[in-house]
Amino acid sequence: MITVLVADDHPVFRRGLAGVLSEADDIDVVAEASDGSEAVRLAEEHLPDVVLMDLHMGADGGIEATSLLRDRLPATAVLALTMATDAESVHAALRAGARGYLVKGADGARIVAAVRAVAAGDTVFGGDVAGDLLSRLTGPQRRRGPFPSLTERELEILELMARGMTNADVARHLFLSEKTVRNNVSHIFTKLNVNDRTRAVVLARDAGLGTT
Repeated sequence: MITVLVADDHPVFRRGLAGVLSEADDIDVVAEASDGSEAVRLAEEHLPDVVLMDLHMGADGGIEATSLLRDRLPATAVLALTMATDAESVHAALRAGARGYLVKGADGARIVAAVRAVAAGDTVFGGDVAGDLLSRLTGPQRRRGPFPSLTERELEILELMARGMTNADVARHLFLSEKTVRNNVSHIFTKLNVNDRTRAVVLARDAGLGTT
């Protein structure tokens, strides 16, 4: 039996999705969550095989919850289910640790099959996003950049800062909480040995970040 937690902030959609999954003989929906924090709490309580995660749940969304689940419950697979098909959303989900990505509107059979696949250790992408992802993965790779001490996330945030984004802008762009962005900015300052945002941005732009 595959145990599943469904996380979505729209109660009608969430219950409908839970109903579709429950019709499968080998799937048991053990909990439902309405935001990211609740998803993490209930996942730690029920230890599901799969969390079906909406990425956009207001201020407390699924990207950060997915990252926390990857770190705290590595045996639990997160399957992202969202309206967004843009590359930024797909990449954010993958970086956070999602093992699959489906777009809302997928039929019940496809969702059930995807849950079974990620529970078995496979990676699943809906046809809506698979083509774009493949082209990006097989295309020219982005240069790592001149700041090897920064993590990929910190480098990404620094580039957005260099484009003139505020912490709030960055949080919305990457589907993170502002607290998470502030923590990363603080780490960036420490690693670059700077005391303020202006100096960090100057260094970033001098290195070519935020100019394209």
